[in-house]
Amino acid sequence: MSDTVRSASRSPAETLARAAPGAPAGRLPLLDVLRGAAILGTLMTNVWIFAGPGAEWGVLEGATDGSSLRHLIFDPSLPRAAESVFRFLADGKFLALLTVLFGVGLAIQFGSTARRGQPWPGRYRWRALFLLAEGTLHFVLVFAWDVLMGYAVTALLVAWLLTRTERFRRVAMWTAASLHLAFMSLLTLASVASSDSGGGEGTSRNVVDLYADGGYLDQVLFRLRNAGALRMEPVLSFGLLVFLFLLGVRLFRAGAFGSDATGRRIRARLLGWGLGLGLPLNLAASLAGPDFYVLSRYVAAPVLALGYLGLVGVLTDRLRGGGLLTTGLTSVGRTALSCYVTQNVLCVLACYGIGLGLAARLEGSGPWWVMGLWAVVCLLLMTASTLWLRRFSTGPLEAVQKWVLRR
Repeated sequence: MSDTVRSASRSPAETLARAAPGAPAGRLPLLDVLRGAAILGTLMTNVWIFAGPGAEWGVLEGATDGSSLRHLIFDPSLPRAAESVFRFLADGKFLALLTVLFGVGLAIQFGSTARRGQPWPGRYRWRALFLLAEGTLHFVLVFAWDVLMGYAVTALLVAWLLTRTERFRRVAMWTAASLHLAFMSLLTLASVASSDSGGGEGTSRNVVDLYADGGYLDQVLFRLRNAGALRMEPVLSFGLLVFLFLLGVRLFRAGAFGSDATGRRIRARLLGWGLGLGLPLNLAASLAGPDFYVLSRYVAAPVLALGYLGLVGVLTDRLRGGGLLTTGLTSVGRTALSCYVTQNVLCVLACYGIGLGLAARLEGSGPWWVMGLWAVVCLLLMTASTLWLRRFSTGPLEAVQKWVLRR
């Protein structure tokens, strides 16, 4: 019998329905809370990019590296401690969480397609291609470190993998993880070797001036001219993306996000194992210094992200009454695409010279204003999304996406 959902003995719709997860058809409230936390958590990392010298390009030249706890050995001051801990808790963790949740969303859409008796991937291909177009516009017009383009390409592959057997997907999942780990280890060895033979020279002055004083069109053209380098992250971490997507599918099908005893048990295990293994791994990688940055962000961080998933889940289970924070996170989660783009637009206008120019005006003044900017943007997004959903069922960009895909 074929490995795909199409077989000789059953129609495609019948086979697809059999392959769909036995998860509830209704919305899972925990997923919205987790998406909201992941969206605002990614900003905990990205806000330092906007605020750093050279902004987006500064990442490639190490100008925004401040997440290593090793800095505290030489400068244990309160500002340094606050910045290092803040960035340590965020860097790579919420991005990995968001990636897992994207895989969950893919599994949900697979199940929805099965219940309607429609072929897969079918129209989902257009959804992924539209996401690729959205990500491309976001990259060109707003932020070089966009995640949507990488998610769209990965989604096309994983959508096909969902038509294969469980065994095939399991082999693909762990093969992707193994290749990713080997590649990150080689990059780390190369970084150590290059560090021994000399370091970088910092961000070039003309790039710093571009984001501090340059025009918007100049910044757009700079991203286009350097698209190859600025788009390397999803290429280098593609194996991790595939692994986390498929992990999200498996967690969803195992019932990890349900409100029943099974879901609570899985979340408790994720909390224990994720924090128990993730914290020591991330501490070791961070204290090892910048040469081990790729191992910290792309290997250790995803482990801790699973602990975050479990922690948010356990706290949500215990705080059944909700509250302002839960309401805000849920609203951001329900409008995740709109909030993701909006938070980057707000930081561009706050930090770059085309807006308030805070990055240049407050350079050298310490980390407090950057963390304050993050808090203000989070508060604005939670408030605005909550008010928006009182009148509309989806976010503005989500509505545009649905309108285009219906045509």
